[in-house]
Amino acid sequence: MTVIHKALGLTAAAAILACAAPVAAQDTNADPNYGTMSLSAGFPNDPRVVSLRAGGDIPASNAASGCSGFITNAPDVRLNYTGGTGVLPLIISVDSGSDTTLIVNAPDGRWYCDDDGGVNGMNPAVRFNNPRGGRYEIWVGTYRAGSSQPARLYVSEVSSQ
Repeated sequence: MTVIHKALGLTAAAAILACAAPVAAQDTNADPNYGTMSLSAGFPNDPRVVSLRAGGDIPASNAASGCSGFITNAPDVRLNYTGGTGVLPLIISVDSGSDTTLIVNAPDGRWYCDDDGGVNGMNPAVRFNNPRGGRYEIWVGTYRAGSSQPARLYVSEVSSQ
């Protein structure tokens, strides 16, 4: 085998490996689309609400298997949370007239997803019974790629919306 053939073989192998690489997960370090909130356990004015447009072009299953819907690359909201004594849960939920999904990357690095676990059948919610302090990256998805729908994200320690 000549040097040229070896070089071509290595180039082809590298191209095959590049194509077989997994799709990159969401960018948890990107600037959030709708801002950052910082809350400590027992925060006043519960729930905190962020109005946003749900959806995106990227399958949420790229972030974690079992996640549904379409989201953006950057998180919609970043929550910096200072945990408490474990007495109060942390509940992240969505209220929308459209069928939405919720994807949360928690401080433990795990992905939490929900479709219809909130109220009214089409609204998602993720509940952390003993929430860790740290960064929560939050995405709100829709079921059609590129479909942008109005929604409200709720962060609460007392109830889901």
